[in-house]
Formats: sequence, C-alpha cells, structure tokens
Amino acid sequence: MTLEHTPTGQQHTVGCSGLFCFIGAEAATAWLDGTVALDPAGFVLTDRSIPKAALVDPVFAARDPLPFETSAPGVFAVGDVRHGSTKRVAAAVGEGSSAVRSVYEHLDVLG
Repeated sequence: MTLEHTPTGQQHTVGCSGLFCFIGAEAATAWLDGTVALDPAGFVLTDRSIPKAALVDPVFAARDPLPFETSAPGVFAVGDVRHGSTKRVAAAVGEGSSAVRSVYEHLDVLG
C-alpha cells in the first residue's frame, strides 16, 4: 500500500494485511465557519453541545435546538462531521434516520 502525507505529498510504500477507512477522522468544514457553530477541531456542534452564546437566531429564544440541529435553525448534521459522533458508518446511518424526526418536527412548525 502507498501512503501519502497530504500536507507534504511525501509517499512511501508499506505491506499491510488490512485497511480501515476513517473518512471523517478530520473535519472538512472550513467552508461552514461563520455559518454554523464548530468545535475547535472543526466538527459541527449540534443540539445540546451548542453553547448558549452561539444560539443567536431568534428561533432559539422560543425553543432549544432539536436533536441533530445546528446553530442554524433547520440545518441538521449527522455522522462523522458532528461533534461527539461515534465515527462509524453504522452510527452515521442511524443518526441520519433519527434526524428525520427532527426535520419533520421543524417543518411542522413552519407549516
């Protein structure tokens, strides 16, 4: 297997008997900065992990964020990108299916 150190481009080849994928090990969320609250590592803060100071939208004066909801009302995050997630594919799938309930609740309030 050939490994590459992304910042330097340096490559080296090693033998291996297994490969484990860690797609979400590093957050690729720089494009979200200033849009939703992020932790220091760049993972998206959701529901109870969002500091009160980050809940500036007037919607949050009337209610707490829904499960998996970000600091932007109606924007939800699940899987590896979410702060505190398990970082496993099965967990991400489960979070996605659970978040659907929050999406429906949000849409119901909008009418």
